[in-house]
Amino acid sequence: MSDHPTPASAVTLVIVNAGVSDPSSTRLLADRVAQKTIDALRTAGTTATVRSVDLGPLATDIAQGIVSGMLTPKIQSVMELLAGADAVIAATPVYKAAVSGLFKSFVDLIDNDLLIARPVVLAATGGSARHAMVVDEHLRPLFAFLRALPMPTSLYATPEDWGSTDLGRRIARAAEELSVLLRSGAGRQIADGNWGGYQHQFGGNATAAERSADDVDFGTDLMRLATGGGAPVRRQEPRHGH
Repeated sequence: MSDHPTPASAVTLVIVNAGVSDPSSTRLLADRVAQKTIDALRTAGTTATVRSVDLGPLATDIAQGIVSGMLTPKIQSVMELLAGADAVIAATPVYKAAVSGLFKSFVDLIDNDLLIARPVVLAATGGSARHAMVVDEHLRPLFAFLRALPMPTSLYATPEDWGSTDLGRRIARAAEELSVLLRSGAGRQIADGNWGGYQHQFGGNATAAERSADDVDFGTDLMRLATGGGAPVRRQEPRHGH
């Protein structure tokens, strides 16, 4: 099943950053969320490790994956990193009232069952407050489709927000939500308890994805037909005359 942590054990946070500028305000926002989460977990007696994925240098590999349907070694390693993550901090710039094309293209490469019941903080940056709802209108449905667990508090920052205390409070709130969910082990329990009821991609990157013939139940009626065995003969009950 999925390798989520038990409560109070060490956890791994993975940042997925679609910011491409240097320095990147999107990466800065994600880093602040990660640090606040580490602080909250440490206070509760849990240690955390943070791994970062910057999508900008992977743009060519992402495009190749979209066109060919095959993952390059670099993208495959990122997927394996996500498969082993206990939580994800997803951060993207907003362009023209939507998440960046780079971010969406990367998400299009993710197996549908890779992030099942995985806690996720949703974060975005933009040049205007007019785009603040993009996080909840675009990112939240996207991760809901992946059956992840987005935190109740979403984050959006404009240039003028960086000097405000309100942004700091929202970051702290999202980090605390993530800390509580991680320590509860709820994501692990949800994924493990329902894993057999989800539809999975054969050979996918999810921890418990079927990868070989040993993983497949060939005893079902459908698999017997697919392998040329024919459907089982249904024994009919004898009819009794009256």
